[in-house]
Amino acid sequence: MAYATNSITSRIEWCRRQRAKARAQLELEEWQAEEEGLLDALFNKDHTNQYQHCPPGVSERYVMGLQDGQALIRAEAVDHYFASPDHRTLV
Repeated sequence: MAYATNSITSRIEWCRRQRAKARAQLELEEWQAEEEGLLDALFNKDHTNQYQHCPPGVSERYVMGLQDGQALIRAEAVDHYFASPDHRTLV
């Protein structure tokens, strides 16, 4: 899970840098929501219901961060599986 963790951490840092550059409150909230989605994926949480009543852009960015984070974690699990010595002997 090192790759997934590193990828998610890099993406979180990107969101933070973009948030620092945000010129409008809505843009700031969107970057924050994406970061929170990535963090939730990392910690196996889902707060989608808490974003139901947010502006559409904010809730969409949370879901995007959550789904992207989950995809990175799944991809790392597949890579780890195919790199394992037990699997290489079966192929």
